[in-house]
Amino acid sequence: MSRGWRPSDDVAVRVREEMEAGRLRHPALCPSPQPVAVANMTIPRRPIEMRILRRMPTTELERTALPERVAILGSGAIACGLAALVAAHGPVVVLGRSRESCDRAKARIGALCERDGVLQPALTVTSELSALAGTTFVVEAIAEDMAAKQEVWRAVASRVPLDAVLATTTSSLSIEALARDSGCVDRFVGFHVFNPVKRMELVEVAFTDRVGGAIRLRVVALCNALGKTAIEVPDVPGFVVNRLLFPYLFDAVRLMARTGLDAEAIDACMRLGAAHPMGPLALLDLIGLDVSAKIGDAIGLDVPAAIRERVAAGALGRKSGRGFHTYEALPMAAGRP
Repeated sequence: MSRGWRPSDDVAVRVREEMEAGRLRHPALCPSPQPVAVANMTIPRRPIEMRILRRMPTTELERTALPERVAILGSGAIACGLAALVAAHGPVVVLGRSRESCDRAKARIGALCERDGVLQPALTVTSELSALAGTTFVVEAIAEDMAAKQEVWRAVASRVPLDAVLATTTSSLSIEALARDSGCVDRFVGFHVFNPVKRMELVEVAFTDRVGGAIRLRVVALCNALGKTAIEVPDVPGFVVNRLLFPYLFDAVRLMARTGLDAEAIDACMRLGAAHPMGPLALLDLIGLDVSAKIGDAIGLDVPAAIRERVAAGALGRKSGRGFHTYEALPMAAGRP
């Protein structure tokens, strides 16, 4: 049976044709700072599955280490994991809040790069906004807090080039609301990567109606260069993954409370019986119980009391050494999915 036409087929063919004809280029490849323009191209309004781009024959895009000059705002788990991934392909700027947060981020990213065999990454870690001047793709990856993200974008948006893509790694907050606060609604996107960043293939991308075809193609191109699969999702709380994942995770916590089963037993059941790589309670510990509670609140779920009690007691999961499980050594990073 023929699989039929899909929007992604059309996009992949058009991208290849435009690039081979020399009409589609990214800012990092262009001699002038003019905004990207793609003549007579439109993107279908239906969701686009973008895996086809990764299967195209070698093109100028694939021969280029990175199609963008990337900056990352933040110094936590997702920010550092994403920075290490980008550093394996090209230069990256990381913007921290303070000297202390910058020092921690630099050490963490350096360790991740060393583990991955990237011994001399082109990495700049700073708290100076002026470092954003030459960037073309700015990814905010700070705490899952609307007010904090709004404050960052109000400070940063005017300091980056006028054609730069602005992206947020939020997993539960409104892209449209953040776009309005940035003042750049026509080039603001959702760019939800997953933890651990290097290992997880998916990037959930979300666009408002104001984002045009050229910006969408640049988002796909960066995902492609980083070895990720971009899938467009609706701008709804939790997108797709968290909207389906967290009810399951929270149900596991409630089941433990109702039945008296311990965390090891519940996790073993899901690993051995459902072929999950990790049980639900271990996954909550990896995400961080504080982060999980915030995500649950943001997408309108009833957060189990057992999670809130552990958060209040400082038992946040792997990053604190205890949560639903106990951990002998603290890992370098933990963070949301």
